[in-house]
Amino acid sequence: MVETGLAMPHKNVFYPESKFGGFSNIDGTLAFYLRVNALLVPSSIVLDFGCGRGGYQEDPILIRRDLRILKGKASKVIGLDINPAAGDNPYIDEFIPLESDQWPVEDRSADLVVCDNVLEHLKDPGYFFIEAQRVLRSGGHVCIRTPNSWNYIAIISRLIPNKYHSKVTAAVQDHRKEQDVFPTYYRCNTVLKVRAMLNEHGFHNNVVYGYEAEPSYLSFSKVAYSFGVLHQKIAPNFLKATVIAFGKKDAHS
Repeated sequence: MVETGLAMPHKNVFYPESKFGGFSNIDGTLAFYLRVNALLVPSSIVLDFGCGRGGYQEDPILIRRDLRILKGKASKVIGLDINPAAGDNPYIDEFIPLESDQWPVEDRSADLVVCDNVLEHLKDPGYFFIEAQRVLRSGGHVCIRTPNSWNYIAIISRLIPNKYHSKVTAAVQDHRKEQDVFPTYYRCNTVLKVRAMLNEHGFHNNVVYGYEAEPSYLSFSKVAYSFGVLHQKIAPNFLKATVIAFGKKDAHS
């Protein structure tokens, strides 16, 4: 998540620890990628599904940006994306364009699959789990972060036609570029659905949970941001803004 001029003053008020390092104690990117990094070893082959252009290079919070960059920490980082512009991502070692739901990757050739804020864009997310199971070696890990379809941001997003998403997103997040906004479907975006998919596709050793970071989407207004902070503090698990999941491929599967 790239910080904006709007976001930082609100964050410093409601999360004063942010004044020391620029990040809050509940930063979602730090929480997710700290665990991703913990699963890496120097020999790992990583598949970054939906790798994008590498926009996180613009993140002014260096510790968060460095956690997000996996290149150099693994043997190889392979980026997969339907967008040809993702081939310019400076933080992958190899780019493989996607032209269908099947990934042009050999069976049992990867150790880690990362899917960060991509699952919500898939018309048929079942193929993601099928392909992740196929390409991972026994004991390999899949790491997922995706918006929770029960959260207020996702509900509002579903009420807005996809053709207007880029304009609305640009209005509330001035760092987002139009080419980085894609249609959303939210077909596997609850704790229960993600857990069921993992179990169905050979990731029985898994953990799936809701996570609520600071309300960056509401940075356009201090009043809206304050309501987001209140929601962050009191929302039950199934209403948390984000679903985070980690699964380990079953041995011999």
